[in-house]
Amino acid sequence: MKARTAIVSSVADQGVAALTNILVLVAAARLSTVDGFARFSAVYLVFTVLLGISGAYTGQPLVLRRGERDEVRSACRSAVAFTLLVASVLGVLLAAVCLFVPGETARALLMLGLVLPVVLGQDAMRYAFSTLHLPHLALASDVLRLVCVLGTLAVQPHGASAARLVAVWGLSALPALLLSAALMRRQVADAPVQLRVLMRRGHLGQRFVVEFGVGNATSQLSVLGLGVFGNPLVVGALRGATTLFGPLNVLFTSATSFGPPLLGRLASERRRIRATAGLSAALAVTAAAWATALALLPDGVGRHLLGDTWPAASALLPATGSQYTAMAVGTCGLLALRMLDPRTTLTIQVVFSLAAVAFLAGGYVLGGVPGAAWGLCLGSACKAAATWIRVARLRRRSAPERTPVSVPAVRSGH
Repeated sequence: MKARTAIVSSVADQGVAALTNILVLVAAARLSTVDGFARFSAVYLVFTVLLGISGAYTGQPLVLRRGERDEVRSACRSAVAFTLLVASVLGVLLAAVCLFVPGETARALLMLGLVLPVVLGQDAMRYAFSTLHLPHLALASDVLRLVCVLGTLAVQPHGASAARLVAVWGLSALPALLLSAALMRRQVADAPVQLRVLMRRGHLGQRFVVEFGVGNATSQLSVLGLGVFGNPLVVGALRGATTLFGPLNVLFTSATSFGPPLLGRLASERRRIRATAGLSAALAVTAAAWATALALLPDGVGRHLLGDTWPAASALLPATGSQYTAMAVGTCGLLALRMLDPRTTLTIQVVFSLAAVAFLAGGYVLGGVPGAAWGLCLGSACKAAATWIRVARLRRRSAPERTPVSVPAVRSGH
């Protein structure tokens, strides 16, 4: 596939994925009561953490993979098989535990366990298509998923329970999973599956999981903790605000996850870093413009989008919009570091993610929910500055033109 076509297909795919993400949460907010949406948000937050761990362990090392085509095809098939296997085991365990726990949230978590292989498996195939330079196949799958999600949620009654919404949302991804499997089979049918490679000590995904754990998951779990030990409506308010930035959130994640195969087409390291810096500026401007547009929404439109959650969420838009502008810069900085040396980002993730949690907790103590939102913003700004300072230092240290960083191919029998 030509580079321009691949870029257009990849961007379109991320746009469809972003639209699906935001429409799911908007639909849940409109169909649920305030308490029901808080429960759905908590369960969806758990799924977001699991999705991030899955992508960090199998997806992100996969898109950095270089080598012979047969070896890349084997890596793609192995990553998908590994994800489906682990998701099935984890889903059964989650459902079994929640079966004996009372309450609406436990029932929603039980449903999440049952649909976990479907949603994680479909996401793993998106990474595989990107690695194979076939983003148009991922686009076809995600378009089908969007249509199915909208169709199934549109017929749900108002006041539907969180468990029902989770089940409907998860099962609506099944047609997309089957389509992806059929398309993937045509590409990797005869490639060997090597699951042991993904479980060996030193697998790059292990480092990426740690980075995710102290990065994205730490702040999300801390929000969940505020809801458990503080005010339960905190989760709904913060989740409602971030829901409005759903497209940007998916684009940021996709830049790190799916950017390397596209940027790897550029001939030199200097051009790749310059392209990443340009992407950083473009995403930051987009985030600022999106935040401004949301701040200007009339209350009637806001309530139409988020229902009863809108008043609490709208009060957080200035802080959340500033946070996403900083996140745009930081995400592209991490992408640049991944291309220079993927083992240099762990320290930044640990230090500044833990700092963000401290800012979140301190902000909540000092200023309630708005203070917590501004604390998250401060943490994102500090991390963004640190990433680009590190990029500049690595560039100054590299005298000759460097070659692209790649994950060594592992051959059968070694």
